[in-house]
Amino acid sequence: MSILINKNTRLLVQGITGREGLFHTQQMVAYNTHVVAGVSLGHGGEWVLGDKIPVFDSVKLACETTGANASVIFVPARNAPDAMFEAADAGIPLVVCITERIPVLDMMRVREYLDQKKVRLIGPNCPGIITAGECKVGIIPGNITMPGNVGVVSRSGTLTYEVLYALQKKGLGTSTCVGIGGDPINGTSFIDVLEMFEADPYTDKIVMIGEIGGNDEEKAADFMANHVTKPVVGFIAGLTAPAGKRMGHAGAIIEGGTGTAEDKIKAFESVGIRVAHHPEEIPDLLGK
Repeated sequence: MSILINKNTRLLVQGITGREGLFHTQQMVAYNTHVVAGVSLGHGGEWVLGDKIPVFDSVKLACETTGANASVIFVPARNAPDAMFEAADAGIPLVVCITERIPVLDMMRVREYLDQKKVRLIGPNCPGIITAGECKVGIIPGNITMPGNVGVVSRSGTLTYEVLYALQKKGLGTSTCVGIGGDPINGTSFIDVLEMFEADPYTDKIVMIGEIGGNDEEKAADFMANHVTKPVVGFIAGLTAPAGKRMGHAGAIIEGGTGTAEDKIKAFESVGIRVAHHPEEIPDLLGK
């Protein structure tokens, strides 16, 4: 079992005929994810991957035909907001947006609309979700993790992969890994995922990967102090980042003296969260 996705997830790929969409669809299918349809305007009636997956012109028609209950978006930034609106209007309860560089004002409109529709959005600018051994939605490599009882939530893409691989090398598997994305406006927060992991009987330990910028990690620390009973190990990227310099994600910037790695580490340690200095330290800290 897991949070958000599992072997029963019926996935729709928006932008399936594009280079990225088609490549990662192949990877998701190879991981035994049940990809039931794709959407690409002007390509309705076509099939991809050796006539295994039908392509539709609209999300609504794809859902009505295949019963899709999750969507992953691989479309350019200029089209991504409309893609998320379309998925919400079609009644899809879980939308994962991989697309990066979506303007903040566009995401503010999208977030408000999806909240009204009770749609769970992961991303944008995220690597997606993987439930080890069952299903993956997005671009997280399937060969760097194995089934286990560690839940992972992260703002960073590449660091997520490093941590999953470090866990795997030490024989530690994951229940679900969720990459929430590092943009200033996203759909799902650390707190949202921590709450799900706390309620998940198959997650016994949690790894939280943060980075400089904003105060989401500090808010999560306050939440964990009062609502999370499971052991948590934290890691904060950007310890040496200079003020005013964006590092990686759009949200990873120290402004006005806030959002520093030191502040986030201090917030974690103040509520009893062990903090790793390098990803390779995380498996050992989980064992303590």
